[in-house]
Amino acid sequence: MSDPGASSTGTASPGSHYQPSIIVVVTILVLFVGASFFFLRSTPASSTNSSPTSVPTTVPGTPTTTIPLSQVRVQVLNGTSIAGLAHTWSQFLTVRTWDVLPPTNSTATTTATIVYYTGSFSWAATKIAASIKVPASAVKPLGTATPVAGAASDDVIVVLGPNVGKG
Repeated sequence: MSDPGASSTGTASPGSHYQPSIIVVVTILVLFVGASFFFLRSTPASSTNSSPTSVPTTVPGTPTTTIPLSQVRVQVLNGTSIAGLAHTWSQFLTVRTWDVLPPTNSTATTTATIVYYTGSFSWAATKIAASIKVPASAVKPLGTATPVAGAASDDVIVVLGPNVGKG
């Protein structure tokens, strides 16, 4: 057997390094550019989210406080028969830095989206209603409503109706 690095005279040829073919180099370059394009298209640009990530909130009897959106617990419920609706809008709100719980179905169907809030989170419910394009009249205090078990511990509960995103 002969050594591929050796010449016919028996001495090693200098500089015999592996060099990939041009096809391999071009393939790697195309894959890199394609993956970069896919990543940039699937990752939302920060400039598209012009909303602040925290909003000053006034709680009666206390000084003004700033609560980051990432600390507002939001539950999104599907109140329609449209499959995957709550999942889609949960992702939409997650990208906008809200603390979104896993999506689920409402205990009842609804003809229009309702955005409930607990405590002093009416500002958050109003902001969410605007971002999902439902009228401000859809924002209501939770009160005794129970759209899903355990909802009373959430700050904002969104029960999606067929009008979501159409405002």
